[in-house]
Amino acid sequence: MKRVSGQARYRIVVGLLVIILVYYAYKTLTDYNSRIIHEDQLEFARTKGSPVVISVFYEALCPDSKNFIVKQLKSAYSKLPNLIEIEFFAYGKATTTVQQDGSLSFQCQHGPTECEGNIIHCCAIESIHDTETKLDFIACMIRDNGNPQKAFQRCSREYTVDAETIQKCYSSLHGKELLKIAGENTQALNPPVSFIPTVLIDGQQRRQATILRDLFAEVCVVLSESGLTPKACESI
Repeated sequence: MKRVSGQARYRIVVGLLVIILVYYAYKTLTDYNSRIIHEDQLEFARTKGSPVVISVFYEALCPDSKNFIVKQLKSAYSKLPNLIEIEFFAYGKATTTVQQDGSLSFQCQHGPTECEGNIIHCCAIESIHDTETKLDFIACMIRDNGNPQKAFQRCSREYTVDAETIQKCYSSLHGKELLKIAGENTQALNPPVSFIPTVLIDGQQRRQATILRDLFAEVCVVLSESGLTPKACESI
């Protein structure tokens, strides 16, 4: 039997090492792709224009609105920031009256202070374009919802917003016009509003009790129905 030379053995060993290195390089790349698939899904969703749209119909002084925005909405958004867009409508169960001279007046469920707060919220909603900043600012103001002006001043110092524009909007007729529009959107809901907050996901009221209790889980259900299961939803 012919013996294998030292040079031949060396080539065999090198060949085996190359095969092993190629195998581990492939495995590492596969694992890496597996880790980033969640980010790929998020980017795909945004590219295709398919983030879940959460529409919140609320009131500035409403305790249930405060609880939902601070606890449910902020939590859900923090877990799926690239898959959620948010719309705010600060009006609730208010009523709008157009006077003979064309001026606007409002009656809000929690009194004149709430109307004041709703207008400030409407102005902030229009002025702030970044979803995360808007959510943080609205949540900041509604935490201290007993004094809307004080809350606005405090939150304006905490977050980078155009406070001057928001204040001018509030002090002008434009603020009231925005509140009227928020009311029109609220009153157009079908079925009509019976509880505040009312929250829509992709334009549908779905199961309101579930949404108000566990928004994140309901958003995951909606994403699953569209064929997308983000990693954050896998633990549900």
